[in-house]
Amino acid sequence: MNFFKADFFISYFENSYFSAMGKFHFIIFLLVFAFISCEEVPNETISLNGDWQFSEDGKNDWKTAEVPGTVQADLLRLGEIPDPFLKKNEDSIQWISERNWQYKKQFSVSEEILKRTKHFLNFEGLDTYAKVFLNDSLILSANNAFRSWEVDISDALKPENELLIIFKSPDSIEKSEAEKLDYELPGGSRVFTRKPQYQYGWDWAPKIKTIGIWKNISLINYNVARLKDVFLETKSISDSLAEIVAKFEIETVKEEEITLKITNKNTSETFSSNFKTKAGESEYQIPFNIKTPKLWWTYNLGEPYMYDIQVELIHNKNVLETHSKKIGVRSIKLITEKDSIGESFYFKLNGKPVYMKGANYVPQQIFETKLDQEKYTKLIDDAVSANMNMLRVWGGGIYEDNYFYQLCDAKGILVWQDFMFACTMYPGDAEFLENAKQEAIENIKRLRGHPSLALWCGNNENSEGWQRWGWQDGKTEAQKQEMWKNYYAVFNHILPRAVDSLSPNMNYWESSPKYGRGDKRYQFEGDAHDWWVWHDGYPFEHFEEEVPRFMSEFGFQSFPSVETIKYATERDSVLFNDPLFANHQKHARGFEIIEDYMARDFPVPQNDDDYVYMSQLLQAYGISKGIHAQRRAKPYNMGTLYWQLNDCWPAVSWSSIDYLGNWKALHYSAKKAFDNILISVEEKNDTLNIFVVNDSFKNIKDSLSVKLMDFDGTVFFEKQINAESPENSSKIMFSLPLETLQFHRKSCVLKISFGKSEFLHYFVKPKDLKLSKSEIEIKSEKVKDGFMITLFSKTLQKNVFLIANEKGTFGDNYFDLLPNEPKTILFSTESKSPPKLEYKTLNQFIK
Repeated sequence: MNFFKADFFISYFENSYFSAMGKFHFIIFLLVFAFISCEEVPNETISLNGDWQFSEDGKNDWKTAEVPGTVQADLLRLGEIPDPFLKKNEDSIQWISERNWQYKKQFSVSEEILKRTKHFLNFEGLDTYAKVFLNDSLILSANNAFRSWEVDISDALKPENELLIIFKSPDSIEKSEAEKLDYELPGGSRVFTRKPQYQYGWDWAPKIKTIGIWKNISLINYNVARLKDVFLETKSISDSLAEIVAKFEIETVKEEEITLKITNKNTSETFSSNFKTKAGESEYQIPFNIKTPKLWWTYNLGEPYMYDIQVELIHNKNVLETHSKKIGVRSIKLITEKDSIGESFYFKLNGKPVYMKGANYVPQQIFETKLDQEKYTKLIDDAVSANMNMLRVWGGGIYEDNYFYQLCDAKGILVWQDFMFACTMYPGDAEFLENAKQEAIENIKRLRGHPSLALWCGNNENSEGWQRWGWQDGKTEAQKQEMWKNYYAVFNHILPRAVDSLSPNMNYWESSPKYGRGDKRYQFEGDAHDWWVWHDGYPFEHFEEEVPRFMSEFGFQSFPSVETIKYATERDSVLFNDPLFANHQKHARGFEIIEDYMARDFPVPQNDDDYVYMSQLLQAYGISKGIHAQRRAKPYNMGTLYWQLNDCWPAVSWSSIDYLGNWKALHYSAKKAFDNILISVEEKNDTLNIFVVNDSFKNIKDSLSVKLMDFDGTVFFEKQINAESPENSSKIMFSLPLETLQFHRKSCVLKISFGKSEFLHYFVKPKDLKLSKSEIEIKSEKVKDGFMITLFSKTLQKNVFLIANEKGTFGDNYFDLLPNEPKTILFSTESKSPPKLEYKTLNQFIK
C-alpha cells in the first residue's frame, strides 16, 4: 500500500543537509516500505443493505426502508397499509404497483478502500424496472428481477456517495410492449415482465406485484484480481476414483502471475497451479481427484455425502480470496428411451433407477425479502419427514435462494428445476430473448454445483396450452407462426444450449408435461399433469385407471387448518361462507368442487370446523389413491409429484402444508404412501391383489400377514406367509379371492403387514362405512421431547384427528385406530404440562 507521494522523495534528495546517516536511515526506511507494500490486502466486499429510505416517486416523502425488501413490505411494517394476507385487504393495496417508487442511500468510503484499483456495485436483485444513479449519474437500467447486475464504478466512487434507485411501475411498460404486437398473448400483461409470474394472481395465490430491492446490494473492491465464479465439475466416477475439474473465472486488472489452490478438507489433500493471466476476464481449470469417493445419495437410499473444498486465490504468496465450496460426487441422468408402449421417463442416480416421490414447491412468501432460514429448514425437514426425495421448483415462482439448494444438498432431496416461464406464450423480440438468455446463464452458473439439482425444465404447461387451451384461436397463420417461432427460440434453442454449454452433465426437458391430457400419448410418454381429477370432475378412481410414466403434477384442494383460517380472518371461530375468507379461495369453482367430491365419498358436515376436517380427509384420500396406483405400476411409472407442497399465503389450496406450517391430513398420508416399503392393494375381478413396493436396493425377506376383521375386532380370515420383495420393484405378493370369503364389506377392514410396514384396506367408500360411535381412551406420559400419547378404543376409529391446547407436533395424525389395539405416538412440545387433547373421527359423522 502506498503510504507517501513522489514529491516526498524529491524534497528529501534535494535537501542540502542530506547526511551519510540520513542516507543510511533512508535506505532502511525503503526496505521496510518494500516489505510492507508486498503484504497485499485481501479483496473486500462491503454490504450496502443498511440505512435506506424510500418514497413514492415525485413526492420525496422519505421513510425508512429495509433492504432486502419491497415497497409493500415496508408500507406494511410502517402501518400505512393493512396486511394483504388478512381478510379482504388484498384489493386495497393494488395501487402500490401502479405507481413509481424510489430508494436512496448515502454511504461513505474510507481512504483505504478508495485507493484500491477496482470498485464494483453489485445488485443481486432489483424488482423490476429500475434506473440506478450514483452521485446523480445514471449507471444502470435494470429490467429483470431474476438477474443480478454489476457496475464498474472505479472512476466514479467518492469518499461520500449517494445511491438513488427509481422503480417504474410495470403497468405502463407492459402496456407499451403489448401495443407493439398485432395480436394478444395469453397470460395477459405478465408475459412482458421478467418477475415472478404468480404475483399477477394464480388459482392459489393473490395478486401482489412487488416492487423494490429484493436482494442484497454490495460494494466489491480489489487491487489485483478476483474470482468471479468457481465450478467443481465431476467428469467421471468409479469405485476407486472421481475425476473432478475445478473451473475458474478470474478477473485481473493487468497481466499477473496467479496461484489457485484447492484443499479437500475431508482428505487434507491439496492441489495448486500457477497461471499467467491476461487483463480482463479469463477462464482456468485445475483437475483433481478424489480417491475411493463416497457418493451422494438421496436420504432414503443412502447418505447425501458432501466434500468440503476450499479454494484460494493467491498473488505473490498473499491470499486475496478464500471460498468454501461443497461437492457431492454423484451422477444423475434422465432416461427417455423408446419402448413397446411409448417412451420411458425416469432418473438414474449413480447408475441406478430411482423412483421419485415428492411434491411441487412454490415460493413460501410473496414478499421474498429477508431469508428466513428457520422457515426454509422446517419446510425441507417436513419434506424429508414425509419420505420425499424430490421437489419440483415450479416455473411460475422464483429461482430459489442458495440456502434452499444447500438444504436439499445436505438433506438428500433432488430438485427438478423449472426455468421461470409458466402457462403462456412469451414475446420473441431481440431484447426479450437476450434478457432471457442472460437470466438462464446466470442461474445455471449459480445452481449447477448443487448435487441436489436433477433437471432443468424449460417451462410449465406452455406447450400443452399452445396445443389444447385455445391459444391459437382467432390468430392468423402468420401470427401463429410468429408465436411458435418465439416459443421455439426460447425453449428449443436458448435454454437447452445454455444448459448444454454451462452444465453438460445436466439434462434439459423442454416443457412439463410433454403432452397435454388431450393427447393420447399423455399416458405413455414423458411426464404428465393429470387434472381430469379436479378440473374435469373425474372421480378419484381415475388415478387408478390411467397411470402415466411419470406424474409431475396432480392434486386436489382442501381448507387450511382452523388456526390458519382464524389467522386470516382475525376471528375467534370459523364461519361457513365467511366473506372475510372468500377471497382466500382463488379458484372460481373451488368451494363447489370440494363439496361435489365430498358428497361422492364422504359425509358432508354442517359444522364449519368439521367441514375443514372433512375437506382435508377428502384431499388425503384422493391423492393417496393416486400415489398408490402410480407406485404399484413401477417400473412403468417411476415418479409421483403431487401439487403442491406449500402455500405462499393463508388460502384454500392444493397444499399439504398450510401457510402457518401446519401439516394437513395429506402430508401425514403422504408420509405413509412415500415410505420405501409400501403395501398397496388392487381390487380386480373380485380378487384382491396385495402388492409390496420396494424402493430400496435390497431384497427384503419377511413375513406377510393378512387379517380380515370387523370393526369390533372379530377376525374372519387370517393368513401368514413368507415373502420376498426384490430390490427396486413392485410385486404382487398375495392374491385373495373375495368371493370365497363371507364378510360384510361395509363393516370390515383388511389389515396387511410386511415386516414393520402396515396397511389397512377398506372395501367401500368412507361415507358407506358402518362405523360405531364410541369414546377413545387417551393417556399421556412425559418424555424427554414431549409426551407419549397412548390411545385405545374397543371399536375401530377412522381418521383420528388429535387437537392439542399446547403448541407442538404430533408424530402421526388423521390415523385409523384399530379395535383393541393401543396406538402410541409422540407429541413433541416444549411445554412441561400434559396437553389437553380433543379429537375428531369419521365415526362422529356416520349416520
